[in-house]
Amino acid sequence: MDSIVLIRKAQLSDLETLLGFEQEIIEVERPLDPSLNKGGLYYYDIPEMISEKDIHLVVAVCNNAIVGSGYVRLENSNHYYKNPIHGYIGFMYVKNEFRGKKISHLILESLKFWSKEKKIKELRLDVYSNNLSAVKAYKKFGFTKSLVNMRIYI
Repeated sequence: MDSIVLIRKAQLSDLETLLGFEQEIIEVERPLDPSLNKGGLYYYDIPEMISEKDIHLVVAVCNNAIVGSGYVRLENSNHYYKNPIHGYIGFMYVKNEFRGKKISHLILESLKFWSKEKKIKELRLDVYSNNLSAVKAYKKFGFTKSLVNMRIYI
């Protein structure tokens, strides 16, 4: 029988686990993005994310262990978009041994629900185009591609 997964708001007591998740994400993304610096990197100010009122950081918990994370942050949209504020999703992570169990879907549902409570009508996220499993998961949830970010090294 599968264990029940609960989604709850992150707490400061989750910090050590979340810092580990952040490093796991960075290690996965390093081969996908040659522009990332070498050495120690940090993407997030996790304590601030936990306390910030315009950020909803959640964790997925299974058998009293944190197995995943994600956040949505309220952001101002550019003036030419019809929705003046959107939700930006990030820090999506699920431990390897829990992938394929729809945990990312549960996390995204929680972020979507919180956003709807805040009267947000649009969610956005960034994903590396060569991170095929993540692109597939987001498409399955209902996200569609919009802009393609391109670069050239000179």
